[in-house]
Amino acid sequence: MAMPRPSRTRVMVVANQKGGVGKTTSTVNLGAALAQLGQRVLIIDLDPQGNASTALNIEHHRGTPSTYDLLVEGAALGDVLQPCPEVEGLDVVPATIDLAGAEIELVSVVARENRLNKAISAHPGVGGKEAGDERYDYVLVDCPPSLGLLTLNALVAAHEMLIPIQAEYYALEGLGQLLETVEMVKKHLNPELRISTILVTMYDGRTRLAAGVADEVRSHFGDQVLKTMIPRSVRVSEAPSYAQTVMTYDPGSPGAMAYLEAAREITQRAVRS
Repeated sequence: MAMPRPSRTRVMVVANQKGGVGKTTSTVNLGAALAQLGQRVLIIDLDPQGNASTALNIEHHRGTPSTYDLLVEGAALGDVLQPCPEVEGLDVVPATIDLAGAEIELVSVVARENRLNKAISAHPGVGGKEAGDERYDYVLVDCPPSLGLLTLNALVAAHEMLIPIQAEYYALEGLGQLLETVEMVKKHLNPELRISTILVTMYDGRTRLAAGVADEVRSHFGDQVLKTMIPRSVRVSEAPSYAQTVMTYDPGSPGAMAYLEAAREITQRAVRS
C-alpha cells in the first residue's frame, strides 16, 4: 500500500563507524521498501567496497560513472545514477574502487566536505513542491565504517541521520565518538543535521541480551528509536549474493516484513529535532 509522500526530499545519511552493524543492509532494504511503499528513492553508495551497489544489482566496475566522479570530478548527479533493475522507483549512484583514493585526492580541494551537498542540492529532483511530482522523496547515503572525509561529506549533505545499532554486547561502544562528530558538524558545517532515526538490527528475541540492549538503546534515544526491530535473518544475509535485496529475494520472510514495517514507520514520522 502506497504511503503519503513527504512535502520535500528527505536526505538521510546512514552512518555508524562501527563495522558489521547492518548499515549497508539497512540502506538497501529500507530503500527498496520505501520504493515499494510508493516513494521515489535515490541511494548514494559512498562506501568504496560498493556492497550497496552489489546488492542492488548495479554495475560498479572501475570506470563506471560513480560517486568518485561526483566528489572528485564534480560530475552532475543526473550523469552518474542508474535505475535499479529489480525495484521500480529506486535509483542508485554506485561506488567503484576508485572511491578508495578520493579522501587523499580531496585533501587539497576547497570546501572539500561540501562536495556531496553541492551535487545533491543542484539536482532538479531534490527539493519541495518546486521540484514537481518527479522529485525524490528520499535520498539515502550509505557510508563507509569510518569517520573520514567521505562520511563527513554525507553528514554535511544530510538533514537527517539514521543510525543502525546491533542488538549485541558493546552495541553502544563507539557511539559517543559518532555523536561528538555529529555535534561538531552541526556547530560548524550543517546546523540542520538531526539524528531522526535509530534502528535496532540483528535482534534475536530468544536472548535476554538482545532485549537488554534494545532497552538500553531506547533509554538513551527515546522516541528516535523505531518500534520495529530487524531480526537476525539468514535470508537478509543471503540476498546480496544473488544481487538482490531481501525485499525481492524473499518478500515474505521475517526480515523483509520487518524492513517494510520500519520503512512504513519512517514515512509516518515527522523529522524530530
